[in-house]
Amino acid sequence: MKTCCHASTISSKVTGELEVDDWRRRFWNALFLSLPLFLLSMGAMLLPRTLQEALIPWTSWIQLLLTLPVIFWVGAPIWKKGLRSFYQRSLNMFSLIVVGVGGTFLYSSWQLFVASSQPSHDLYFEAAAMIMLLVLLGQFLESLGRKKAGTALQELLEAVPTTAMLVFLNQEKEVPVSSLNPGDLVRIHPGEKIPVDGTLVEGSSFIDESLLTGESLPVEKEQGSSVHAGTLNGHGSFVMRVDKVGAATVLGQMKEIVLMAEQHRAPVQKLADRLAAKIVPLIFGVALLTFLGWYLLHPELGSAFALARSLSVLMITCPCVLGLATPLALTVGIRSAARQGVLVRDPVALEQLTAATMIVFDKTGTLTEGKFKVVELKNFSALPTSEWLSILAAAERGSEHPLGAAILRYAEEQGVEKKEASFFQAAPGGGVRAVVEGREVLVGNKKFLAKEKVELSAWEDFFENQKATMVAVAIDHVLIGAVLLSDPIKSDAAEVVHALMEAGLKVGMLTGDHENIACQVAHEIGVPIWNANLSPQEKAEQIQKWQQEKEKVVMIGDGINDAPALSVADVSLAVHRGSNLAKETAGIILMMPSLKSILSARSLSHRTMSVIRQNLFFAFAYNLLAVPLAAGLFYSSLGLLLNPMWATAAMSLSSLSVVGNSLRLRMVANV
Repeated sequence: MKTCCHASTISSKVTGELEVDDWRRRFWNALFLSLPLFLLSMGAMLLPRTLQEALIPWTSWIQLLLTLPVIFWVGAPIWKKGLRSFYQRSLNMFSLIVVGVGGTFLYSSWQLFVASSQPSHDLYFEAAAMIMLLVLLGQFLESLGRKKAGTALQELLEAVPTTAMLVFLNQEKEVPVSSLNPGDLVRIHPGEKIPVDGTLVEGSSFIDESLLTGESLPVEKEQGSSVHAGTLNGHGSFVMRVDKVGAATVLGQMKEIVLMAEQHRAPVQKLADRLAAKIVPLIFGVALLTFLGWYLLHPELGSAFALARSLSVLMITCPCVLGLATPLALTVGIRSAARQGVLVRDPVALEQLTAATMIVFDKTGTLTEGKFKVVELKNFSALPTSEWLSILAAAERGSEHPLGAAILRYAEEQGVEKKEASFFQAAPGGGVRAVVEGREVLVGNKKFLAKEKVELSAWEDFFENQKATMVAVAIDHVLIGAVLLSDPIKSDAAEVVHALMEAGLKVGMLTGDHENIACQVAHEIGVPIWNANLSPQEKAEQIQKWQQEKEKVVMIGDGINDAPALSVADVSLAVHRGSNLAKETAGIILMMPSLKSILSARSLSHRTMSVIRQNLFFAFAYNLLAVPLAAGLFYSSLGLLLNPMWATAAMSLSSLSVVGNSLRLRMVANV
């Protein structure tokens, strides 16, 4: 597995470089052959007429010999793409190119071999060669754009060092990262990148996690803290225990998600594909009508004139970058987002985020820190508090919820006896069920325990007056005690909510917590719409009600028990809190703990869709505006014509515009 991951990294890098190098060589070869061809054709026109007539018989054959390798050798990949489109009955821009280039070359060859009485007026070898040259230039620029678009991903691919300092029997030895296994101990020196995911077991430091989260400030790490592959150690030295290696690390999962997202097709991309499939036959029709119009209505101008106008229409209307306009912008957008700690799993989410009318937050771990702290224990039985606290800790040991983690930390601080559960089952949005030393333990909220037929009258009045999160504990269906926990609101929550409302969005909050707590949090942050005491399924049902009211709903949760709500929302964003990204339900994962990454994701969505619309415009703007000129409609009145070669230059200009416009997304700044 480790070797395969490393091999795919090298393969991805090498493939991009080989593609760029191949198109670069083809372009320079075409340019080397086309320049003398152009000089022979155009330069001869500057000579006296008598000298032109003397040179034409042999320069025409030289033009043919120079054109052949440009079109059929250097331009072989273009022919392959174009002919495949006819074979597969899926016409595209390459269909137009091969017809245009092939038609120009065949007509010029026919004039040279058959109608050679006046070859000087009917040869377009230089036009055919220049068309292929400009197409090759466009392909080279596109491949270069794709390579530059991959810079962000390449930073991820190259972020992990190839060696690590293994600690074994109090000795340190440098070993390949691929040889590390979970449980190994690794020494990280100041200024080194961390090679794998793990847990700090000795020492402390500040870690730069900007590669994963986009957060520029270093994060303090001490014993027990998690550290991740690709992040940068500060000044401290520490020893870490290896937990995950290779593709199982957070960085490895990020790579896979970015690559998979690029393979998905957003609706706007499918629209561009359908548009291309319909417009190419239309262009062929316009070109044919142009030829017939000039040939039948103005036969005195000759078939060469009619053919040149037809070829100009083919070249000027060729949407060569239509197939690139959407995917290149999405690729750059997705990879730029990864650099900012916004991980796009599904490009559909990136597209639909721009149409959102309502943003809905989960409370715990999203609007709040999710770092609960036990503030009080309430005992409702004769069982000693330390005894039921140890049983409670055993029941919570299998939980992934922040409440369970806080209870475990508190139990360890109190030094209670460590017990183990023989059975564990989580009830998302409710609590946990476990068996400890043969006794059934229920831990959760009021609704969960009431459903399990636990008598709650002993603490009901006490519970109703609390404005802190409370967890009840029952053993063998008898209420034993309760745990009160506090959870601070994130420092930027109110600012982000205000910014979203200023942007014209409705903002709501859904929580399974008690109404008193939800009301307090909503009031402090400024959330106008909120619902409390909701199960995960009830959260999903509330979102569906808003959708029935024609709202486009974005759900933002921590991904732990929000799966139903995230799955039914029009767009889902998860604030990543764990180490297994593959479990996330959301289309977009926010790696940075700051809620401002929501604004970054929304801004990037708008920028990406704006660039796609601009690209679609560039794919046609230069071309369609010049169609009347290419067809020769101004020839009779103004004497204006467009040579096929200049038509192709306009086509290449649109390619350059799309590539450059898409690459602007790489410079999107953090919000």
